[in-house]
Amino acid sequence: MRWDIFCSIIDNYGDIGVCWRLARQLTCEHGIKVRLWVDQPSVAAKLIPGLDSTLASQHIAGVDVCHWSSPFPPVEVADVVIEAFACELPETYLHAMQNRRPVWINLEYLSAESWVDDFHAKPSVHPQLGLTKHFFFPGFTPACGGLIRENHLLAERSRFQQSKVSQAAFWHGLGMMPNQAYTISLFCYPHAPVNSLLEAIAQTDQPVLCIIPQGQTADHAMQWLDAHPTQDRLRIATIPFLSQEQYDQLLWACDLNFVRGEDSWIRALWAGKPMIWQPYLQEEDTHLVKLEAFLQRYCQDSPSDLAIHMMAAHRAWNRHGFTPSAWQAVLAALPGWQRQAQTYAENLAKETDLAAKLVIYCKKFF
Repeated sequence: MRWDIFCSIIDNYGDIGVCWRLARQLTCEHGIKVRLWVDQPSVAAKLIPGLDSTLASQHIAGVDVCHWSSPFPPVEVADVVIEAFACELPETYLHAMQNRRPVWINLEYLSAESWVDDFHAKPSVHPQLGLTKHFFFPGFTPACGGLIRENHLLAERSRFQQSKVSQAAFWHGLGMMPNQAYTISLFCYPHAPVNSLLEAIAQTDQPVLCIIPQGQTADHAMQWLDAHPTQDRLRIATIPFLSQEQYDQLLWACDLNFVRGEDSWIRALWAGKPMIWQPYLQEEDTHLVKLEAFLQRYCQDSPSDLAIHMMAAHRAWNRHGFTPSAWQAVLAALPGWQRQAQTYAENLAKETDLAAKLVIYCKKFF
């Protein structure tokens, strides 16, 4: 079978991050021929090693990565067509689908909200073309479409976390060797209350190494550090853009991970380490509704006192920021949080993953 995945890169790297992971997994684990259509190859090249953004198509890691150009080139319609995150298919391709009649999937954004169960896999008929589109919702329950998780992921994570040699080699590759009490990774949207976090760390007793990807947040943090030369509790390290495999290792190696959006959020969950999520900012505080829905699932099996701290940390990061006492509470909760995070990842992994569920769902149409 041949599948086409269409990815329109809207904001940073979240969309292409998910689509590239999915394309590789469908190819490697399910033997499917995948064309990944990307409208901004120059952006995708940050995440797809070896991608030449000047080429119309390239075969990388078993996947045909193609430029979604305008006008769209005449190509044969695939057996399964995935439009990721409600991107609109090219008109010429859409009309060609009338003859081929492929399975048409709209891969939705991830949400932990309960309504997702009811809408997963629901069909919708195109009013002019008569083609049926199926809405596929990733999610946290058996009734949803699952989460992206490669078959080998948790085993690789365990090997890495149990190997001091592997961890030392990873840190050496980044040009550092953490010796602080705590190491945290910080990946957030620009509106995050970063100052409150840095000030809270600086006013508590435990030394912290804060690792931040190069960019606006890192620049802001370094400016803050320059303005507070007398504090000695906080060390900030900026790192270059990492490959997906390297970013997984960063999450596996840190004591606490601040993540955002969708791709880094799910990878942090699989890391089995304490994490604080920042959903994408939405009007009328809809993102806070999504946050609360996730927290109810994330904390449901935790001891009540631990759940209180985990929820408070997420709410502080997504609302008013941290006070020194709130940050101290986070650090105090980390041992129990670590055990909870590992158990949560293991329980999530008992469910069928997203790629497998997509394959199972689409096969019934052939």
